[in-house]
Amino acid sequence: MALVTHVNVCNTMNEIYCCLRNKIVKLDAEQREAFCQGCKMFAGDAMGFSRGISCVWEDLRTVSNPHIALDPAEEFKQNQVRQVPPEGPALFLYSAGW
Repeated sequence: MALVTHVNVCNTMNEIYCCLRNKIVKLDAEQREAFCQGCKMFAGDAMGFSRGISCVWEDLRTVSNPHIALDPAEEFKQNQVRQVPPEGPALFLYSAGW
């Protein structure tokens, strides 16, 4: 799986989706210092945007690269969906000898 640059642009309330914390956060000095600066996904300020940050991580979704995230609520929602293996979750129960 390839690494995707996520350009997280602040909404009108200065919020973004944070993958590290898996929630919507206010992009203020505290967030930048306590979380962004030490995060292995942090890639700097949002490319070409006045407010926001860029993060790089493996995304299970099919998105463009770079992926521009303009709506933190929608980005959060889309990142809560988990893929179920094609063989289904019950395969483990049946293959475990039960």
